[in-house]
Amino acid sequence: MPTCDGKYFCFKLLIELEFNKVKIVLKVFGIEQIAKSVVMILRCTVPLAVSRIIFLSGKIELSTIELHCFVHTLHEHNEETLAVYLNAMKYILYRFAQMKYILVTGGVISGIGKGIIASSIGTILRSNGFRVTSIKIDPYINIDAGTFSPYEHGEVFVLDDGGEVDLDLGNYERFLDITLHRDNNITTGKIYQSVIDKERRGDYLGKTVQVVPHITDAIQEWVERVACISVDDDKTTPDICIVELGGTIGDIESMPFVEAFRQFQFRVKRDNFCLVHVSLVPQPSATKEHKTKPTQHSVKELRGHGLSPDLIFCRCATQMPLAAKEKVAMFCQVEKEHVICIPDVKTLYRVPILLQETGVFNFLSARLGLTLKCNYDQSMMIKWRELIERSERQLEEVVIALVGKYTALEDAYASVLKALNHAALFCNRKLNIRFVHASDLEANKKKEDPVKYHEAWQQLCSAHGVIIPGGFGSRGVEGKIAAIEWARTQSKPFLGICLGLQCAVIEFARHVLQYKGANSSEFDKVEHQVVIEMPEHNTGTMGGTMRLGRRTTHFVTDDSILKKLYGNVDTIDERHRHRYEVNPKYVEEFEKAGMKFVGHSDDNQRMEILELDNHPYFVAVQYHPEYISRPLKPTAPYLGLIWAACGELKNVLTHVTKEPTTPDIGNKSHDIFSHVTLFQRA
Repeated sequence: MPTCDGKYFCFKLLIELEFNKVKIVLKVFGIEQIAKSVVMILRCTVPLAVSRIIFLSGKIELSTIELHCFVHTLHEHNEETLAVYLNAMKYILYRFAQMKYILVTGGVISGIGKGIIASSIGTILRSNGFRVTSIKIDPYINIDAGTFSPYEHGEVFVLDDGGEVDLDLGNYERFLDITLHRDNNITTGKIYQSVIDKERRGDYLGKTVQVVPHITDAIQEWVERVACISVDDDKTTPDICIVELGGTIGDIESMPFVEAFRQFQFRVKRDNFCLVHVSLVPQPSATKEHKTKPTQHSVKELRGHGLSPDLIFCRCATQMPLAAKEKVAMFCQVEKEHVICIPDVKTLYRVPILLQETGVFNFLSARLGLTLKCNYDQSMMIKWRELIERSERQLEEVVIALVGKYTALEDAYASVLKALNHAALFCNRKLNIRFVHASDLEANKKKEDPVKYHEAWQQLCSAHGVIIPGGFGSRGVEGKIAAIEWARTQSKPFLGICLGLQCAVIEFARHVLQYKGANSSEFDKVEHQVVIEMPEHNTGTMGGTMRLGRRTTHFVTDDSILKKLYGNVDTIDERHRHRYEVNPKYVEEFEKAGMKFVGHSDDNQRMEILELDNHPYFVAVQYHPEYISRPLKPTAPYLGLIWAACGELKNVLTHVTKEPTTPDIGNKSHDIFSHVTLFQRA
């Protein structure tokens, strides 16, 4: 019991913690911060106004936390009111240490926007000061996404730690501005591999290993472990974990995960678990009526597996009428206010604003017992609205030709397209992407299909700039080389990414250095192999054997366009995904002829960035800058391409100083040249 004297009292609070994992969370926050947060919360929940708190001491033991504080209140109190105070402190402190989980499931069909909705929920929570992490569950047997065909699953997204993951994790990083880890992507293959490894070690002591409980327990333990891993630069433990379950309810491969979360809701208690279900509400073209029956069946199946949705997001082409919402609410046993329509929108950036306007945060706050944060940056949603205004405004177009081999599926270049869009919005331009299939630019195509050949070249030649993104295999390489030669000789702004850099080196070797037949060892065994396989990554297997993840690149000269665009920093950290490199024995010949390798790896052996003299913008990088591009923070190589394509690059570079800065669209006015102030001293 606290000792009291009128309006002053000291308390020594001893709380037993139920789980050892809570202790880890509390240690990250810091004992003094916890004490301040407890009293700050008490001001709103206990009818005894606190005017001052002095933290005296505190410690965290294996299963207890102890706080010793001096508190001054504005009202007199006695032992009875102090008991209320103490009980409230215990409850709030325990709740303070609890991770909150939001599970997002899908129904009817896949690909209806679960990832965007999950990211948007996280954006709203972050805008209110909460630390948010996310987990994506993919029920396929693959260990990771590294060997996926782009035609089947879209691009492979690469994380800082080298994890090759589903492209939805790219959405989470972009929307939430966080840095995820490979364990934030769970696959059936990973779970089964971990359980089988335990069985081989004898961890199960001879028991029969089964889906329930061993697989389901492994899923729950994985989620709990990863949820506590920091995803922010300040290494603070997250408050809320958003989990997206891939596929649709009813898929046979996702059944172990559904059962795991049925158990998980009781494991973490109802106050800490919220289920969001995303379902399709189709509109037949004949009647244009919103059909709710598929959603009813989807929720019925979900409930049959022991999970009941707290929120139902209805994806549809147009806004649902009230009658349709009431029908969903009645048959799915939720309040009509908890049935939220998400119609098609012009830009995905509008979804967080749409959810905010429908009161999603208020519901989550009440459902999960979230306590409003007092000290946080409240400008995030203002910047987000500015981004939407830019994307929907009538702006002058900038046309970029994307030359690749996977152009039939836009998701194969998801991060590249988003990075281009981020940069275009930053430069006050509307992006117009023209997909050019690389094979259509090759000479033999002129004989096989002259119409396609001429159409492809017309698309390329009428663009303001050219980008060649990463890829694998020899198909279409000659077309990419032809496009690069045209961009180089016609002074057209060009950006090469990964394979794009390697193709630029091959083109330069053939047509400037006159190395006849120069090529990469990936495509052909020739005399002049100007691109070779990295010896340490030639392991004979495909999955996870490339140079992956975040690496440091050092600028070796100040005379570099890209260095200026990065803010004149000496080093940059970017994400890589490649198995081949520029052959170092040819570097000197390249530089004598005018191709400058302005960025090198840590060991000074690998060429990371190349630029051409006497060209408006001819830049290629071995890394993938698109992986760290954010809607509010576009990345430098893409900004350079857009600025050059708009004819503004020279004006921008004249204003760049030696103050390292990060572009932020939220700091810009409507003036198309206002971006230059971002590089100047504040």
